[in-house]
Amino acid sequence: ARLWDAASGECLHALEGHQGIVYCAAFSPDSQQVVTASDDETARLWDAASGECLHTLEGHQGGVTCAAFSPDGQQVVTASYDKTARLWGAASGECLHTLEGHQGGVTCAAFSPDGQQVVTASGDGSARLWDAASGECLQTLEGHRDEVECAAFSPDGQQVVTASYDKTARLWGAASGECLHTLEGHR
Repeated sequence: ARLWDAASGECLHALEGHQGIVYCAAFSPDSQQVVTASDDETARLWDAASGECLHTLEGHQGGVTCAAFSPDGQQVVTASYDKTARLWGAASGECLHTLEGHQGGVTCAAFSPDGQQVVTASGDGSARLWDAASGECLQTLEGHRDEVECAAFSPDGQQVVTASYDKTARLWGAASGECLHTLEGHR
């Protein structure tokens, strides 16, 4: 992965160390760190100013497809083809919780705006909502007819949107887990 100066287009740092494809990169909320997710079964936390690797997040048994910081920057969530997501301490690099229950690879993971929940999307055709403090599964969002590729919370945290290979997106109530709308029309 590389860090670029947006104004000049100059490469500031080459973040080297992964042994596989890098699928995802994201800044921490304060822009001081970057997290990368790789097919080498790891994620890495980097210092954005120096390009130094701070932590290698190891433990997944499949490629890491996605990584994101919590809104307060204290935690990182990773998603993996090993059918799990993991919550990590951003300062320590320690695994806090392993989110287990999906029957297919986890393609996406994201925090709610308040950082209290995580949503995961999976190749098993479902999404799940998790408590970020305990790692407990709160809701399973089922209804798609194919793999769920992406999931995200609305800015107010009241809804979740999922996108699927079944050519639909769905809106869900975050508290109830109820499908509110199926958005169709993609071919």
